[in-house]
Amino acid sequence: MELAFIPSPSRGVLYLGPIPLRGYAFCIIIGVFIAVWLGNKRWIARGGRAGTVADIAVWAVPFGLVGGRLYHVITDYELYFSEGRDWVDAFKIWEGGLGIWGAIALGALGAWIGCRRRGIPMPAYADAVAPGIAFAQAIGRWGNWFNQELYGKPTDLPWALEITSSSDGRVPGTYHPTFLYESLWCIGVAFLVIWADRRFRLGHGRAFALYVAAYCTGRAWIEYMRVDDAHHILGLRLNVWTAILVFLLAVTYLVVSSKKRPGREDVVEPGAVTGDHADGGERPEDTGTSEAGPSADAGKADGNEDEAEAQADAKDEAGSGKKT
Repeated sequence: MELAFIPSPSRGVLYLGPIPLRGYAFCIIIGVFIAVWLGNKRWIARGGRAGTVADIAVWAVPFGLVGGRLYHVITDYELYFSEGRDWVDAFKIWEGGLGIWGAIALGALGAWIGCRRRGIPMPAYADAVAPGIAFAQAIGRWGNWFNQELYGKPTDLPWALEITSSSDGRVPGTYHPTFLYESLWCIGVAFLVIWADRRFRLGHGRAFALYVAAYCTGRAWIEYMRVDDAHHILGLRLNVWTAILVFLLAVTYLVVSSKKRPGREDVVEPGAVTGDHADGGERPEDTGTSEAGPSADAGKADGNEDEAEAQADAKDEAGSGKKT
């Protein structure tokens, strides 16, 4: 008998009048807001303008959602196109099913388009948003909890996840909460990237590469615990192979980039400083005073008064000489 477990929601949707609020979509939306908020703070700290991250996210987020859904549908096509399935369900993204690999790939394409339009370097933008993306994944994984999906092997551990649904081949019971494991792992990845970025001043896309490598490390062992249907290659799940390949690419980029382009970008958004002044910022010369401030101006005034007094004394001395 289980003494403790994590209960699953009885349903994954709540209704606000006639409007459905789906837990999965809600988690995705919150994650996006967190990623943009943190990315904006990091971008400003790097010397960029406020609002740039959100402007580029307008391109990156839709591309990412489409990419994540495409990856899921392609790798699990039998859920939508096999006998007895309705292919229209492939468009029901709110029911769950986003592949992070596709989301990052197409999301990066959208971000590249946005960066090109703003004239800023894509690697610098990726470094700024990397921890936020990890936090967004951590929040988004709770959408799987609402949908009672993507759990691990059976267990009687105190933190086991209780599955109550019997639809789509589910067997009620208690299982490893792999959604929780990945959520906690992503939080750790986010803090790792923030620490490493401050400690080593990562630049030119290396903070993003570190995020990718660290995430893949955790995803590989968490994926191995899952029991949902998946395609296998040489005995390993497809996503495990994907994690290994992407990990190797990220590490290779870290090594090569650090040798070819050490350090961090000096300018991440050309014209950001002058643009801020043009928008109403006040420069020292605009105030009508010197950079040294009021004390310098007072010093100049005192000097002028002393000079005038000296000239007056000289005239008096000259006049008294003529009288004698």
